[in-house]
Amino acid sequence: MPSSTGSAGPEPDGLFFYPLVKGASTWRLVARRGPGRPDRREGGGPDVTGAPTRAAGPRILVVDDEPGITGMLSIVFEREGYEVRTAGSCTEGLRLVDELHPDLVLTDLRMPDGTGFDVLRKTRETDAETPVVMITAYTSTKTAIEALKAGAYDYVSKPFDVDELKHVVGKALERKRLAEENQELRSRVGDSPALGPLVGVSRKMRAVFDLIDRVGRTTSTVLITGDSGTGKGLIARAIHRSSARSGRPFVSINCGALPENLLESELFGHEKGAFTGAVREKKGLFKEAEGGTLFLDEIGETSLAMQVKLLQVLQERVVRRVGGNVEEPIDVRIICATNKDLAEKVADRSFREDFYYRIAVIPLQIPPLRERREDIPLLVRHFLKKVAAEQRIPEKKISAEAIRLLEAYPWPGNVRELENLIERTVALEPGPVITTASLPESFLRPAGVPAEALQTPFDLPTGSFDLEAYLEWIGKRLMQQALERANGVRKEAAKLVGMSERSFRYYAKKYALGHEDEGEPYDEPGPVVDEA
Repeated sequence: MPSSTGSAGPEPDGLFFYPLVKGASTWRLVARRGPGRPDRREGGGPDVTGAPTRAAGPRILVVDDEPGITGMLSIVFEREGYEVRTAGSCTEGLRLVDELHPDLVLTDLRMPDGTGFDVLRKTRETDAETPVVMITAYTSTKTAIEALKAGAYDYVSKPFDVDELKHVVGKALERKRLAEENQELRSRVGDSPALGPLVGVSRKMRAVFDLIDRVGRTTSTVLITGDSGTGKGLIARAIHRSSARSGRPFVSINCGALPENLLESELFGHEKGAFTGAVREKKGLFKEAEGGTLFLDEIGETSLAMQVKLLQVLQERVVRRVGGNVEEPIDVRIICATNKDLAEKVADRSFREDFYYRIAVIPLQIPPLRERREDIPLLVRHFLKKVAAEQRIPEKKISAEAIRLLEAYPWPGNVRELENLIERTVALEPGPVITTASLPESFLRPAGVPAEALQTPFDLPTGSFDLEAYLEWIGKRLMQQALERANGVRKEAAKLVGMSERSFRYYAKKYALGHEDEGEPYDEPGPVVDEA
């Protein structure tokens, strides 16, 4: 229901804005008292005089072509602790909606260069959760219904009660806050505290979250695979937190960060005098993780000899310190992780087959960020909040266009790259909103296009020309340069231009580049499907 219907009858008491004359840009604040009700100016009501206090709360955008309205609303809501920005036209309002990403929009219905419905549509395009409250002197039930159907949160008419408007704004912002919290909670599947900082709403991540929950109930060894930066360590911690061992230690080690002799000492411990520098006995990580979980990250970097020792521990559940003779029993759950293709390493005999099957009792594949782009907006909001909390600064917003660029980026470094980008951008962006201009150059060019290409001037030739022939000529030149850089080896040249060898051979034949190797079959001209 609209906040004001404009129906005839006795006017209620409260604080109201009235124009000095009809259609005037100057307004005055009027206090009306009902029977037995004290004058709001004598206490309990808002102080609308004096300089506004420093705003630190939610950001409100006021769009109205009457300076008296925007000025008075700025004072009222800044006194309430809100950050207020104003726009004196519909055009300016549309621009600020995109730049500021306000938490709430108060907009006049009719303005010389547009309507409140234009502002409403722009706001919903930018962030569907941002509430919009319509304010107008043209009161009609039909207009109110149209506004609500279009997605407005509420509708108030002039003259409006300041307290009523504050109440509407407060309710709208509270609903937005709850909606955002619910969305983030839903993204963590089942509101499980075990998932911790893991965020995602995509189908693939929900499947991962479900597997975490089911795996946590077991004691089986888990092998987590995925590209670098996908969050394998976070997944391992989530499995530990969801298990019966959550109250016991979670110990992790990067197996690729230490040489083999030091890795053995770290894992199994050593006796005093076992080797040079062993001045005291050391309890290994297997014993430190007793009753809990030991996370072996980058397990694919271990040597064959170390794999034998780890296999023995997994099979017999005992450890022996370096230089020691006593076998100690252990009660530890093992979780391993790698960004390598262990099946391929088994095939080329650089990884033991028996060890592979022993650690891959439950395999868990983490999808790269490029395969779950619908998670990017949620991850961005999560990292913006995280950075703001860590650095104790106001949380920055991000424009819809910037989000679209982030969604289109291939993210070779996955979630870790995204987190680092947000932290860097927040540090370097002086304004309250991250826009496309705030992002590195790599995000402003098409995926796969190198930075050097942007430095090459491309001017439209004078007169008419054949675009297809021109593009073919460019492609031919680049392929020829790739062949020269690869010393005529087509396989290497194909890698340089991101093509499969078969596709490169086809186009090399088509453009008469180099010579065809004797005895090599040639595919008939036709559609080429990249197999890379």
